[in-house]
Amino acid sequence: MQSRLCNLVAAVQRNCDVSDAHFAGDYTLCVYLLKMREFYRWSKGLPLGDSIASDAVGRWVEQREACWEDLEDQDYLPVTVDGIDFPALESEAVNARLLPQGYVYGAGLGRFAKPYFFLAELLNQEPLQGYTVLVAGREYARELAAPPAMAQGRNIFIRRECLRRMLWENVDEWRWRKRENAMARAIGCYDFDRDLEQALESMTQNELETVILHEIGEVVAGELLGHAWNDMLLTVSRTSAEMLARAVRDLLADCLSSLPALLDEENQASLHYYFANFSPVRKDLFPSLEHAYQTWLNDRSLRPLKAAVRDGKSHWLAVAGQIVDAYDRYRDHSATAIEKLVNDSRF
Repeated sequence: MQSRLCNLVAAVQRNCDVSDAHFAGDYTLCVYLLKMREFYRWSKGLPLGDSIASDAVGRWVEQREACWEDLEDQDYLPVTVDGIDFPALESEAVNARLLPQGYVYGAGLGRFAKPYFFLAELLNQEPLQGYTVLVAGREYARELAAPPAMAQGRNIFIRRECLRRMLWENVDEWRWRKRENAMARAIGCYDFDRDLEQALESMTQNELETVILHEIGEVVAGELLGHAWNDMLLTVSRTSAEMLARAVRDLLADCLSSLPALLDEENQASLHYYFANFSPVRKDLFPSLEHAYQTWLNDRSLRPLKAAVRDGKSHWLAVAGQIVDAYDRYRDHSATAIEKLVNDSRF
């Protein structure tokens, strides 16, 4: 299996590189440099706490960009498993053969319709609430963008290594500034001062549940909205309407699944972490949720948060449905209508 695995890793990594060659320019310069720094750490197998020489990163970035230039006009390779070629995006067929061998393959379309791929060891596979949760461990091939979780059909993929790296970056960034904010409160729930590794491991395990819950919410939202939603995203790809529509669906998914569970469990660490990563777009769209969080900080009552989540579920489901209706009505010219609709739906 070793030589076959090496060939598989090489093919998947090449597809990752082709995807990056096509889409890496979509990031702002600041985001791009941060992602490249993290990508460098992964590619060199460096421990999370080790310092990185800027000149070494700079040289590596130049080499990576030169590689991408050579791949800009290339297409994706098929993925070969057990002597059978599969189209690169057919992850279900690939995993039917890989999972019994202890590996997991991820492929799909993300933001701006960017294809993403990864290949990793399979840490765990278990049923949960009618879904199959596949937890990936060590990653053998990946791309610049490395989302910690994704859902496809009834399968939920969790990239534990990516989640751990993301959490470390959050913690490390906060330690440079040490602001008194939601991230400080989340970090304060763990003993990072005495045992960084154990604290990071505890935080990773706790947030693992949250990302699973969010992906379940994504699946439920997808079932409620139907196939037209994905058609709409492809139509408005690379517009403000796509960003706003994705924010609406994220809010719906959280109100359907992750936030109710965190509130029922009174999981304070994960609630603080959620609001530490409450993006400006979502905060602007859902100010009542942010207000309820501030109320909880002041009087320790979760009732306003629970009310905001309950009301938010029906609100964002209605807004998402209106987005689909606008797409059905305007089709290729729906971006402007969707943008106005969402901006007028702040709650």
